[in-house]
Amino acid sequence: MKSYYQLVRHDGNRELFRAVEMSIIALNDSHPFHVHAEGLRGTGKTSIIRAAKEILPPIVRIKNCIYNCHPARPHCPEHRTLSSAEIAAIGTELIPCPFLEISQSAKIGTVVGSIDLRKLTDKKKPTAALLPGTIPQAHRGIIFIDEINRLADTSPELADVLLDVMGTKPGRIQVEETGLPKVELPVNVTVWAASNPDEDPGPLSYVRKQLSDRFDLAVSMGRPSAYRDIVAILEQQGLPVDAAKQLLAIPGSIHKVVTEAKIKQALANIYVDYGLESIRAVEGMETAAGLTALMKGRNDVAVEDLIAAVPLVLGHRADRSTIAGILRYLERLSEFQPAGSSTAAGPEESLDEAETSGQPPYGWARLKQFLTSLLNRFKVKPKQRRESNAGPSNTAGRSAKSSGNAGNGRPQENSSRPSANGPARGCPAGSAAGRAANKPPAPANSSVIMAPPQTALPLMEHTLEQFVSGEDKK
Repeated sequence: MKSYYQLVRHDGNRELFRAVEMSIIALNDSHPFHVHAEGLRGTGKTSIIRAAKEILPPIVRIKNCIYNCHPARPHCPEHRTLSSAEIAAIGTELIPCPFLEISQSAKIGTVVGSIDLRKLTDKKKPTAALLPGTIPQAHRGIIFIDEINRLADTSPELADVLLDVMGTKPGRIQVEETGLPKVELPVNVTVWAASNPDEDPGPLSYVRKQLSDRFDLAVSMGRPSAYRDIVAILEQQGLPVDAAKQLLAIPGSIHKVVTEAKIKQALANIYVDYGLESIRAVEGMETAAGLTALMKGRNDVAVEDLIAAVPLVLGHRADRSTIAGILRYLERLSEFQPAGSSTAAGPEESLDEAETSGQPPYGWARLKQFLTSLLNRFKVKPKQRRESNAGPSNTAGRSAKSSGNAGNGRPQENSSRPSANGPARGCPAGSAAGRAANKPPAPANSSVIMAPPQTALPLMEHTLEQFVSGEDKK
């Protein structure tokens, strides 16, 4: 098998490398972060995942414990009741991180556990003991499942076991055997899986949607498209070992990453406004963004980290248009949102700010859209407006409009007021009235504004029929 350092990174597999390394960083903090790689056969999904065994950090366990009990947090039936002094007397040991696989032909007993026949047939001291299966033995490590879509289709009972293991962090497993009391164990296991969605029985999200949602990240694996990448693969020209080891160094703890309130508010907005089903989606986005920040050498989550995490976290949970909308929202948020301000378009924000801040329709913006659509339904047609303007009453309306006192309740004086184009009617050009009519108009900023004699009514106190109508004008 090729070394992890020899594998060539290209545009088709770069995201899988990133997802695997993010999962390893989380595993180092005892935080399971499950990864599912989907893609055409032969693109190298399994090769990358199996090669990653080489870079897994070792673990410290109680000596000879097949359950991989942590010395400070023992959980197996044999050690969980022991005191610290008794565990110290047993001793500890450093072992490689567990990396076990579940095959298509696996049985429930080999995966979960069964009766230990060796202890049961011991002539000196026969005892009914439990032999842990693959999952309990992978505690604090990795389980890899190739072609998980086929496993979910042909072995639904194993899929149910995985649902329990991956449902919470840490998960749990329950072993029931005849002649033995029921045993329930906490298991801290990270699941990596691969599948070919174009082959039977289809994508995992169609075969077992609940199991698909358990994966924090779903990576679409692509084929290399550049000639130089194919040549590098044939020549096995991966990263230099020193550079690769420096790249894969654990950068820090996910538990020390700070997620500010504005980032959490943005996640809440995404979940509600875009109708995401699973709360695991926003939890996965927060964790993936924190791991992305760690890989960039930071301990605080930025909007750009969310943008990098969204396609991996939502690829199996939302359609492309929803993901594209969320990415546009985050890009606008990173461009327009000042640091330390709220990401929600609330009542204290103006409508224009709410519309230009990149937010989905929210609050006042939604109300404005509703009122605009309502007014558009009752808008007067252009034909009706022309017929109304052509009537005799419109002439009087224009005459009244030309008067400065129109609509203010005072007698109109259009017959004696000067016109802007010449002297008033009946006034000789040389008269005082004519000379006044020929004077240039006063500047607008020095003109006296005549206010109406009555206080204007608020818009809400008018009836709808006073200013819009859906009926034809007669």
